Amino acid sequence: MTAIPQVRNRRAALLGAVCVLALAGCSEDPDAGTNGVGKLAADKIQSKSVTAAGAAEAVRLSGTVVTSGRTYKLDMRLKSDGGSGSVTSKGSTFGLLRVGEKLYLKADADFWNSNGDSGVGDSLHGKYVKVPQGDPSYKKFSGFTDKDVLLSSLLTLHGSLATDGHHDQNGVRTIRITGDDGSGGTLDVSLEGKPYPLRLVRAGGAGTLTFSDWGKSFAVTEPADDDTVDYGKQLPSS
Repeated sequence: MTAIPQVRNRRAALLGAVCVLALAGCSEDPDAGTNGVGKLAADKIQSKSVTAAGAAEAVRLSGTVVTSGRTYKLDMRLKSDGGSGSVTSKGSTFGLLRVGEKLYLKADADFWNSNGDSGVGDSLHGKYVKVPQGDPSYKKFSGFTDKDVLLSSLLTLHGSLATDGHHDQNGVRTIRITGDDGSGGTLDVSLEGKPYPLRLVRAGGAGTLTFSDWGKSFAVTEPADDDTVDYGKQLPSS
């Protein structure tokens, strides 16, 4: 006569346990199993992210940067002693290669012809053009290939910093920090492994960038002599 009530009591207890586990799952610590930076204040997260980025041997950076009213689409691989990749602006795409202090620009005939050099585009097409260090274009273009310079200028949020919850960037868990509730930019920092920056939305609509391949080195070598030409005059400023 007591078997049925005992079974009912066991079922009720089991159901109650399931409900408790379900509720516990809903309140599970989102930082469990992470590198722990998600528990820090926003300024500490940013500091650790900048430090990790600076210490990394290499990184791939892609996305858009708006500066001086002009939009540049970047896809660059960077390390301390050089970099390579492509830059697109106003419909024209050109490649950049820096090996130490030597900077090369590579573009097709349309690029050179559209930049006021009609007639020589064919001879420069697909060739590496060495950019003299005294040329005004050197500073502008070399900045796109300099890991330390580029990251120090980009990884900055403006205004009061705050955290904005846990997110996901290409399958990697992140903690997001914001400047002035997002108007000063947002930065997603990895919660897995080292706290590298993974996605940056710049303040004022100045572009969105993603960072990947942190610490994955690559080779930068000077192009062959027969693949290099001397422009012989100041490069087009546009």
